[in-house]
Amino acid sequence: MWGGWVPGFEISLGISHWTLVILPPMREEAILTSLLKEVSRSFYLTMRVLPASVRPQIGLAYLLARTADTIADTGIVLVDQRLQALKTLRGRFLGATDPLDFGELARHQGVPAERVLLERCGEALAILEGLAESDRQLVRKVLAVITSGQELDLRRFADASAERIVALETEEELDDYTYRVAGCVGEFWTKMCRAHVFPTARLDDNFLLENGVRFGKGLQLVNILRDIPVDVRHGRCYMPASTLKAAGLTPADLLVPKYEPGFRPVYTHFLAQAEEHLKAGWAYTNALPWRCVRVRLACAWPALIGIKTLGKLRMANVLDPEQRIKISRKEVRKLILRSVVCYPWPPAWRRLFSAE
Repeated sequence: MWGGWVPGFEISLGISHWTLVILPPMREEAILTSLLKEVSRSFYLTMRVLPASVRPQIGLAYLLARTADTIADTGIVLVDQRLQALKTLRGRFLGATDPLDFGELARHQGVPAERVLLERCGEALAILEGLAESDRQLVRKVLAVITSGQELDLRRFADASAERIVALETEEELDDYTYRVAGCVGEFWTKMCRAHVFPTARLDDNFLLENGVRFGKGLQLVNILRDIPVDVRHGRCYMPASTLKAAGLTPADLLVPKYEPGFRPVYTHFLAQAEEHLKAGWAYTNALPWRCVRVRLACAWPALIGIKTLGKLRMANVLDPEQRIKISRKEVRKLILRSVVCYPWPPAWRRLFSAE
């Protein structure tokens, strides 16, 4: 379906300062499968189950968003340089023709797949330009919102460190951030599937869009709640300062595991928010046409993984950097198998979420 060759060659300085590397073109199919698998093994599972009619568009949007995220996370490169690179990439997302020069950024990638992601960005952009106009506009819109969130994050935490922790100020700022980097994906996903998978189904589009946004926010909030020990040690605190202050805490207190009991009421508050968002995501999943098995499974898996993760977070010392809360691959495989087995029986299927 996307098996043509992307025209042109990509010139990269990604191996060293002294070597000019000419990268041969990569097949579109390889970019949207092999490369996607390398940079996100978990999302790749979701991608593979999606219907062919939306798999390329959603996979491409993910890869380009992941490219922007790689740029934003390259801490060894100055913030101003990363902001300029993001600005240029965002312009290319929106149709500008400014040349890309990610050679230095590529050199600093410790993960080979992320280096390839930057080196192959021109080819991914060529695929974007080859999409149908309506699909291209949907991809452009979601990428513009995502990169705005990444730019905001870079500016907000530009001088952050473990010695100088910067926190969001209010819960409204947290809600805005989760929308920009994940909630908007729920809108994009819904509109893309509506156009290609169930265009004539009688559905409540407002319900789907609203709950699709909440679904994305919930998944992002789970990540934030899981990653607090890592983030604060990099100077980033997504727990709002105003909420912490009301509990008699400061962002720096989150560096100290012994303060976890005092932090737990704040944490429980945000766990409840995440759970409500995931419940909205489960309602979203079950509002989709029953015959759209692939889309429903692709939505169900992250919702079920998310709610299971919340269960583990309720039991752990969430400020302890030695405790890395995650769902094992074995648990994910078991969850996927159960969802497939239960799908033909609606009562068993609907119990999956509460059972987790």
